[in-house]
Amino acid sequence: MPTAKQKKELDLSAFPPGSVTEYATLVCLACTFDIFTTQLALAPRTAYSEIKKYSPTIAELTAPKAARPFFDSEETRPHCPYCDAAKRWHARFDTIRIEGGKTTDAARRQLIKSLPKKDNQVEVIEVKSDKRAAFFDWLDTLLGNLDLDDDAWLLETARAYLARSEPKTDWAGIFSGLRAIRRSQRLSEGWEKDGSRLFLAPAIYSEVLIVQYLLSRSHVHGGQTLEGRLTLQDLIRRLKFGGYLDAKEISGDQFEILEQLMDQLAGGSGKVKLYYVVDRRDFLEKVKSVYARYAT
Repeated sequence: MPTAKQKKELDLSAFPPGSVTEYATLVCLACTFDIFTTQLALAPRTAYSEIKKYSPTIAELTAPKAARPFFDSEETRPHCPYCDAAKRWHARFDTIRIEGGKTTDAARRQLIKSLPKKDNQVEVIEVKSDKRAAFFDWLDTLLGNLDLDDDAWLLETARAYLARSEPKTDWAGIFSGLRAIRRSQRLSEGWEKDGSRLFLAPAIYSEVLIVQYLLSRSHVHGGQTLEGRLTLQDLIRRLKFGGYLDAKEISGDQFEILEQLMDQLAGGSGKVKLYYVVDRRDFLEKVKSVYARYAT
């Protein structure tokens, strides 16, 4: 079995950027072994056998805030926040979520075919969801990677949404050197880049504003967008005057309109399959090394 440093990373280059979400979390094996050997009074060997079979739930692997024995840390040499165990007691789970669909099915099948099969080193979990839930999971993950106090997040959000809505486009190349995004007065659909500026057709530009509002509306009063801070009424007024609401046949009071806008961005109320690929290789290697310490 490859060690953490030797293991082959999963190749996600064939997937459109907007279709894949990556998660990572750490688990403290000192806490875990303590539960099995002290609280449950199991022998180290029995504890080892039980722990290495453990498959975390999707909620444990993707939660915005990890719960014991899982924890998140950006430190090079972190310590467990629960028992202060050093890095050698920690194992890392890397998880990727792939949204099913025509743009990802072929790449997903090829990826799964290439995964190591021995000892359940990499686990694939299929979950049925709906488009709206998948969209909000995507929003939550995006929010966790943004600094809303840095205005650069506005461009990052626009890029992320465009990559999700047009996954085959090289948005990384398009956003290279980009300084501003504008509503186009000429385009009826699509986009065009002019120097350091990106011009979006009114409908696409409106959807970028909606995503930015949804991400930042609880940050402070209203939501920050490319057009400044907007209350929900301000946002709806802009969408109405820009023709977006009429084009999408959206109407009602402001809260009904918001619900319809979210359904629109999510792609409707249909079902979607999500595939979680859980890399357990570091976990299996670390469980083995921790058991060796207990056994001696």
